[in-house]
Amino acid sequence: MNVKILCVGKIKEKFYTQAIDEYAKRLSKYCSLSIVEVPDEKTSENASDTEMAMVKDKEGQRLLKHINDRDFVIGLAILGQQLDSVAFSKYIENLGIQGNSSIVFVIGGSLGLSDDVYSRCDYQISFSKMTFPHQLMRVILLEQIYRAMRIMKNEPYHK
Repeated sequence: MNVKILCVGKIKEKFYTQAIDEYAKRLSKYCSLSIVEVPDEKTSENASDTEMAMVKDKEGQRLLKHINDRDFVIGLAILGQQLDSVAFSKYIENLGIQGNSSIVFVIGGSLGLSDDVYSRCDYQISFSKMTFPHQLMRVILLEQIYRAMRIMKNEPYHK
């Protein structure tokens, strides 16, 4: 299975990078993982709704360029479906059984995902009703993908 994490912005903090690298290394036993970063747009703190929509649209177009027609796209969204770790694992496993060999997880920038990206998503998941920094979401997502792979293989990790 090919797993791509498509995200807006670069990771600047070393501790996030170290965690991402560790989970990427662990996942290499289970899937082919790629992480693609697209540049974020600068936004002023007092940006209007129109300006914020333009920022999301620009970032969204950059994200969409990295999605193929055959990809199964899962967007991370506050209003998405909340799953526990076992249900998430079963969902990923079922995608593979159904013949989806390429799964793309999309993490938006600080303003979220554009309507065009949401329209392209085949599914939306939420890890919480709370808002997290998008840098931290990469770590959380990678850990949950790793946990899902271990659950699928009946390997000890999940309790």
